Amino acid sequence: MTKRRNARGAGEALGRPSRAPSERVAPDALVASLSQLNLEQLRLQWRNHLRGSPPAHLPGWLLMRVLAYRIQAMAFGDLDREILRRLRKPMGEAFESESARPFATRRPTTREGIGVTSGAVLVREWEGRPERVMVLDDGFAWNSGVYSSLSQVAKAITGTNWNGHRFFGLKAVRSGERGKVRRRLQALQELQG
Repeated sequence: MTKRRNARGAGEALGRPSRAPSERVAPDALVASLSQLNLEQLRLQWRNHLRGSPPAHLPGWLLMRVLAYRIQAMAFGDLDREILRRLRKPMGEAFESESARPFATRRPTTREGIGVTSGAVLVREWEGRPERVMVLDDGFAWNSGVYSSLSQVAKAITGTNWNGHRFFGLKAVRSGERGKVRRRLQALQELQG
């Protein structure tokens, strides 16, 4: 009776291939050369270096990046188990405390760098009616609805696509009007103050 080989999933390596000293290439040169290969050549490199079939669904740019990572991990060592465990945890649970988070949360700002704090009310007159939008931590409230962007609010008000910052006067139409926009926001903040 013949023994069956264990079937391996796509992309699984069978182990580190052994090469003769004359065939060894420096990992940095090998990784650098990957960017010049087409999809079939990348798949061939995958089979040669990782001894498995590459995932068929991966596009070339992603296949190149995964292959480069795997080649470097074989040459220099992979991430340790603790880091891999943290990376596999759901987002937000990987770090024990808020002070250990890798990126600080930012306050919402407009494209021109003007801070819009939660609780601020933006007012725009449209077709003779004042439209009031409140800035929330996670979006904008208007007419009993919550929207993720000012552009969505502007579209809901007008029925057409608008740049939300421009619609509410937060973005100047011309560079000479930036002072006007800042004065408007300062007056709005003083009214709330």
